Amino acid sequence: MPNISNRAQHMPPSPVRKLVPYALKAKQKGIKVYHLNIGQPDIETPETALNALKNIDLKVLEYALSEGNIEYRNALTTYYHSLGFSDLTPDNFIVTNGGSEALNFAISTLCDDGDEIIIPEPYYANYNGFTSTFNVNIVAVPSTIDTGFALPPIEEFEKKITEKTRAIVICNPGNPTGYLYTREELKQLAELALKYDIVIISDEVYREYVYDGKQQISMFEFPELSENCIIIDSESKRYSMCGVRIGCMITRSKKIHDAAMLFAQARLSPVLLGQIAATAAHQNDGAYIRAVREEYTHRRNILVDLLNAIPGVICPKPKGAFYCVAELPVDDTEKFAQWLLEKYSSNNETIMVAPAGGFYSNPELGKKQVRIAYVLKEQDLRRSVQILESALKQYKLESHL
Repeated sequence: MPNISNRAQHMPPSPVRKLVPYALKAKQKGIKVYHLNIGQPDIETPETALNALKNIDLKVLEYALSEGNIEYRNALTTYYHSLGFSDLTPDNFIVTNGGSEALNFAISTLCDDGDEIIIPEPYYANYNGFTSTFNVNIVAVPSTIDTGFALPPIEEFEKKITEKTRAIVICNPGNPTGYLYTREELKQLAELALKYDIVIISDEVYREYVYDGKQQISMFEFPELSENCIIIDSESKRYSMCGVRIGCMITRSKKIHDAAMLFAQARLSPVLLGQIAATAAHQNDGAYIRAVREEYTHRRNILVDLLNAIPGVICPKPKGAFYCVAELPVDDTEKFAQWLLEKYSSNNETIMVAPAGGFYSNPELGKKQVRIAYVLKEQDLRRSVQILESALKQYKLESHL
């Protein structure tokens, strides 16, 4: 038998996807599963993007440019100009196969084996996979549910900085918590990055989806970080286009850009068809985003209010993205999530949630928490919470047998 690398053996499983086999078995038994575990919106993709794919008039599906085709980078430039960043040009963008590849490029550009990046936790679980791939270590700074997962005190970040620290990674608004960082919080991070000459990697893929009249503040709003900032962006959630696998890495630093381009060239090119769809999606006038934001606001309000009405459940109201983290009255949400799929159903229906332990560097911190994505329509969300409430009652009874 061939040997398996240490890297593969230590690759962490996805907390979002590792319960999939149990969900498949439940479906094979005829049980309907409501998927609250994954950020796959049910919102329709813009018609402009779908039509662009349907009406492709190409004789050869050729390689795209390694940095991304100019038509799409022009569309991105126009979009970022609309956000107020008029200094950006197409040369600031490297188009990637989803935001995931953009993060991979950023980490591999900045870090060598054994280097460190600091991340407030809970954090997007795949950060574990990206850093593990490159033998980079995550140094976590815990936030807490009682503050709604606000940025921990900046002193806690400074304590973690060593000679191996290369970057601080944030997700704003956040996955999995939905927290939206304030200008003051971001300013503190910017000052810290400059003090120690490290880079802020700001994952801003949920930028459009903030609520209650608030606005997302980009790290690009701190021009003093011109050499110390990378923005990660993606079309997946903005236009409900997860399957096109198109994102980008953006930086004002020519040094960082040119180094990242070497990785872009090594993987040849981003997806051609995805860029065609994404370019067309950017032709929308903003009405699409406004309508989707209104829908997510409605779903968030329903879900969070219903969750907090369940005895023993704690769920801060997220300010952005389309996720929330809820604390449940159980000892271990991973066991509970598996039980939901293996042993429980209500009128032949059950739910699938993401245990939050996988969103922490220390899984014990999230042992009683789950991430829930409100990407389902109102009726399904209401039914899902009904199932959760009845399941918690049944689980409590069984645990005392």
